[in-house]
Amino acid sequence: MSKAPTPQPGIMEIEPYQGGASKIEGVENAIKLSSNENPFGPSDKVIEAYQRAQHQLHRYPPTDHAALRNAIGEVHGLDPDTIICGAGSDEIISFLCQAYAGPGDEVIHTEHGFSMYRISALAAGATPVEVPERDRKVSANAILEGVTDNTRLVFIANPANPTGTMVGKAEVTRLAKSLPEHVILVLDGAYAEYVEDFDGGASLVKRFPNVVMTRTFSKIYGLGGLRIGWGHARPEVIEVLNRVRGPFNLSNTQLAAAEAAVRDRAHVDRCRADNTRLRAWLAEALAERGVPSDTSCANFVLARFADRDEAEACDEFLRSEGVIVRRVAGYKLPNCLRITVGDEASCRRVAHLIGQFKGAGANDG
Repeated sequence: MSKAPTPQPGIMEIEPYQGGASKIEGVENAIKLSSNENPFGPSDKVIEAYQRAQHQLHRYPPTDHAALRNAIGEVHGLDPDTIICGAGSDEIISFLCQAYAGPGDEVIHTEHGFSMYRISALAAGATPVEVPERDRKVSANAILEGVTDNTRLVFIANPANPTGTMVGKAEVTRLAKSLPEHVILVLDGAYAEYVEDFDGGASLVKRFPNVVMTRTFSKIYGLGGLRIGWGHARPEVIEVLNRVRGPFNLSNTQLAAAEAAVRDRAHVDRCRADNTRLRAWLAEALAERGVPSDTSCANFVLARFADRDEAEACDEFLRSEGVIVRRVAGYKLPNCLRITVGDEASCRRVAHLIGQFKGAGANDG
């Protein structure tokens, strides 16, 4: 009997990524608060651009993404030659591991960091190295203590998922300055737009040749279903990443929608303002019901319960009432539930139900 083909080292160590649940059996209109989606969706200008793009479905898309890169550059004040676009920021993360890490190399991620860092490192044949966080917050000291001669990449999300916590600019700058030149620091800015006047780390890319920033259109722009992201780095790094990028990795519809989205600043401002208001309300409402959370800088709160049993029991109760949130035991936070900041009705509903579960009886007004 012939042997089955053998995959590359590291592949079988990958636990496939599990997205947030979207359905409850027997419930038609469940409230989904499990995937950090923008409850208001994309802007009308994006919908119009997407509809116009349907007339070009028979045409191949441009391979250079020039129009989208120019639009991103104009809005964020960046040179388009320092920008690469991909199928979500996940693809940029994969490009970085593919291009800069392999067998014998190490890739650092933090204790509660986004699971795609580990997955992408293993897929490239590299060794993922986990370093501790401090009270659910990235620690520059812990990262620096984990760096060796074999370290090639360091991934941190700022604000972080699933904790929602954020590291200040001085601390991130100290980390960038302290890393050896052969180590690339990747600043994952998937939730950067939810922080007022925050550049996601773009200024550090300008200062340090080994810093890369990634961003996404899946969150505040409301385009999770289209899978569009981008990265910003020195031209020499972008040139390397483009060598592993597929020539047609983004469709005409993706490119058109993303360009319209990045130019519609008014929609982003409205979504940020609504998220800030509702996030504060939700965090306070949960605290009143005996469920604390760290200060979140993203579009979700990480609700903390007494232990894993209580968190899972609350999740089951919410599901029985048609509300879906996210368990995060896979992120080493078994006593927590990550709750997306939805629209006002959804926030009030989930707070009311958690109050019922806790028996708090607090005022929902």
